[in-house]
Amino acid sequence: MIRKLWPLIVAAISLGIDAYVLAGVLPQIADSLTTTVAMIGLGVTAFTGAYALAGPLLSGRLTRCSTASALLIALGLFNLGNLITALSPGIEVFLASRVVAGMGAGILTAVATATAVAMVADHERGRAMSLVTFGLSTGTVAGVPVGMLIGQSAGWRWTMALVVLIGVVSMAALAFRAKTLPRLDAAAEGSAFTVLRLSRTSVGVMAAFLLGVASLGLYTYLLPMAEDRGLGGLGFALVWAWGIGGVTGSALIGRPLDRFGPNPLLIVLPVLLALSFAVAWLTGSPIMWLAAAAVWGAAGWASVPTLQQALTADRPAQAMPIIAFQMAAMYLGSAVGAALGGALLTAGIGAADLAAWALIPAVLALALTGWITTRRSLDSAQVAACKSTA
Repeated sequence: MIRKLWPLIVAAISLGIDAYVLAGVLPQIADSLTTTVAMIGLGVTAFTGAYALAGPLLSGRLTRCSTASALLIALGLFNLGNLITALSPGIEVFLASRVVAGMGAGILTAVATATAVAMVADHERGRAMSLVTFGLSTGTVAGVPVGMLIGQSAGWRWTMALVVLIGVVSMAALAFRAKTLPRLDAAAEGSAFTVLRLSRTSVGVMAAFLLGVASLGLYTYLLPMAEDRGLGGLGFALVWAWGIGGVTGSALIGRPLDRFGPNPLLIVLPVLLALSFAVAWLTGSPIMWLAAAAVWGAAGWASVPTLQQALTADRPAQAMPIIAFQMAAMYLGSAVGAALGGALLTAGIGAADLAAWALIPAVLALALTGWITTRRSLDSAQVAACKSTA
């Protein structure tokens, strides 16, 4: 399957890197563009906002011509935005470039995931979704350390050049495979927002937002949290434990998802996420923190394809707009979670106690995924009843 989907996986890796690569080089960019770190930080907001809007609004329209053209246009926007970022002479161009890159990323995530699902048999859908998420998680994990390494040795502009290079490789691979890509019929009629009329979809999108607030939002403060617990020397190991957990979780979740379906995992994964936060809040043991970080990363990233499968398994024709809204909600949740964490720290909350606050969105997400599980079971029972009486 990897041989079939690898261009889409490479594209996802470049997206994952781009989403977090600036975090490690913010001071360098600020000095280079003679502005403040706070202003450069707005680039993350610009990227996330464009991502959230472009995916749901534009992905369906672009695929009306062909899947290949939609993917290539999205990658073109993504690469162009990152190239302009690398060459930015000032803060205005820099912020505008992050909007362009975010638009391409939002469209690409939705179309790439829907394309991966369309390229495999029904019993392989979970693995296909998990492989795209594997690319995103791998890029996210590698983004900060790779960005810092290249930034320190060659400058932040070369950090962005690496993202462009990976994006160009993916673009070339997709162009070569263009004729083999399936046509997507998702959301060809009407507004993409019509998928939100179904309660299960809207609840799933809210659950994705809350999981983004809890998991990715809290990750922003992993190092200050460790420092507050007296584990500052363990910071690097904790970052890698979270990353290895995320990559492993997203890589391995596909098979159980295809075998058992999403219902049990919709309960297990949010519970594991909440437990990892509780451990980080209540203990100061280095071993427990390393284990909690690994479980946190694994559960957070594995929940992405699990929720996708739960929301789209019985509606493959609407997979693309549903995934677009889900991923937009997740990244918006990440930005909101980071902002809320900063506000709590400003208010005097200890960094280590942020894990306790993250339990709130995690438990709320569990309540919503539990409702989705119940709703799916009822829908399946109704379908079975209708077939038996037909």
